[in-house]
Amino acid sequence: MTTRERVLALVKRFRRVYPEAHCELDFKNPLQLLIATILSAQCTDKRVNMVTPGLFKKYPTAAAFAKANPTTLENEIRSTGFFRSKTKSIRAACAAIESVHGGKVPDTMEALTALPGVGRKTANVVLGNAFGKNDGIVVDTHVIRLSQRLRLTKETDAEKIERELMKVVPPSDWTLWSHWLIWHGRRRCFARKPDCGACEVFNLCPSGKIFLKNGEARKPEPAAT
Repeated sequence: MTTRERVLALVKRFRRVYPEAHCELDFKNPLQLLIATILSAQCTDKRVNMVTPGLFKKYPTAAAFAKANPTTLENEIRSTGFFRSKTKSIRAACAAIESVHGGKVPDTMEALTALPGVGRKTANVVLGNAFGKNDGIVVDTHVIRLSQRLRLTKETDAEKIERELMKVVPPSDWTLWSHWLIWHGRRRCFARKPDCGACEVFNLCPSGKIFLKNGEARKPEPAAT
């Protein structure tokens, strides 16, 4: 089975296993998703979702975020970590959205990555989930780990991994592919002691048998008697 054939088989399997896979950051519009994604760096989605309801109510527009008092905003997002750099990125990005794009989040990779503090990963999240555009593949720590374990890449750099994945994953599934790997990484293919014994894609993963043999994974549960 070629890599391309195995990826197509994985797509089919993941689609069945995770039919409800979606972005787990809560948002109602592109601006909210952009802010939530910036806050999610080195932070769990669960924590971000605890912070954003009050934040979005207080700052409903890009202009409001741009004019936010830095110290106040830092304190409001402190629990997400790296609050000073995140505050700087949020205020600068929103100022550019207001001055350059009339207060609306742009919907192209070029325009998004031109915003201060917005990289390709964040742009991919916004494009795929707020605008429904499969412009690229979000590569986070889960996607990196699973892509390597599935032997789809030997790269460690996120952008190089994205380029390799884009060669074998159907473009129409680029956004979902990230969701599937993130969901699988959070629910089955853990960084430590992956649950290979119960893995739904075990037969499509070159690493599973090795992990089980070396005692690096959870073994199948014994059958009930």
